[in-house]
Amino acid sequence: MRGSVLEVRTSADGSVVIAPHGIVGPDKAVELRQVLVHTVRRVRPLRLIVDLADVPELDPINVGSVAAACSLGDDHHVAVFVDNSIPLLARQLAAAGVPRQRLRNSAPFS
Repeated sequence: MRGSVLEVRTSADGSVVIAPHGIVGPDKAVELRQVLVHTVRRVRPLRLIVDLADVPELDPINVGSVAAACSLGDDHHVAVFVDNSIPLLARQLAAAGVPRQRLRNSAPFS
């Protein structure tokens, strides 16, 4: 994530929020994937929220990692949601297999 940060926090309701900041490129694909997998498989919160409010761009590898985290969450009984993505990212995530009902607080897309 060129010049960016990957923030992980736990909200008051116990949800784990992963919030990348900036452009999330292939240089940080391993880091994002490891945090997603660790959170789902080891932490196992009721909800994992990937907050993309401060992300203008995700490269294809990271789009796939977020989509895979949704499926992995289903296998481990962790509800994974993607919040606050821009319309382009929402379309890319939906095309990669993220169910539209998991894309929350995003601008409408067709």
